[in-house]
Amino acid sequence: MEDSIEVILQDRSSKFMHRCQDNRILTLSTWAVFTGFYGLWTMFMLPGFLKVPFRLKVPYMPSSTAQTQNVMKLLEGRKGRLADLGSGDGRLVFAACSLGFQCTGFEINSMLRAYSRGKARWKGIPYAHVNFVNKDFWKTDLSAYNNVTVFLAPSVMEVLEEKLLRELPQEARVVVCRFPFPRWPHTCSAGAGLDQVWAYDVDTVRRPTAQSLQM
Repeated sequence: MEDSIEVILQDRSSKFMHRCQDNRILTLSTWAVFTGFYGLWTMFMLPGFLKVPFRLKVPYMPSSTAQTQNVMKLLEGRKGRLADLGSGDGRLVFAACSLGFQCTGFEINSMLRAYSRGKARWKGIPYAHVNFVNKDFWKTDLSAYNNVTVFLAPSVMEVLEEKLLRELPQEARVVVCRFPFPRWPHTCSAGAGLDQVWAYDVDTVRRPTAQSLQM
């Protein structure tokens, strides 16, 4: 009788140990997967972590196909140099290039920048038409661009308003995705919901300021 009880206890103990080992393996596997995903997120979603002040950090947010098409609608009939602020995988830059713009994509995430440059070479697009630069647009004078595309977080839009109003030429147009400028009056918009974009003409934005100074 004692032998049978001991066998039962050993069997239960063995099953318990197996369950503990299985749970430990599952926990370690889950942690490994999480760490891997976090590593990828850090490389692709959070560009230039040490290069940009914390209040100006913006994660990578790719524009949708509909959103890209809406941006191009608001750029129809325009020409010249275009700057995409935080160009990511370059989809807005390549779309604008197809309309004849001379494009510069500002991207400090080395992985995304390398991908965009590789895609440009694969498409055979000349460097003079498309260029992806390792520059912080917050510290760059943008006065040479008369077209600007933006897909950034709402937290930085007010600061960006001030920078662009200071630097852009009078005939410039700024097209922003999903998150509009908080104070600028928009000229027109396209799309709806998450795919909505707004166009702002610098001349129109500056006009109320000039009028208020004359009064």
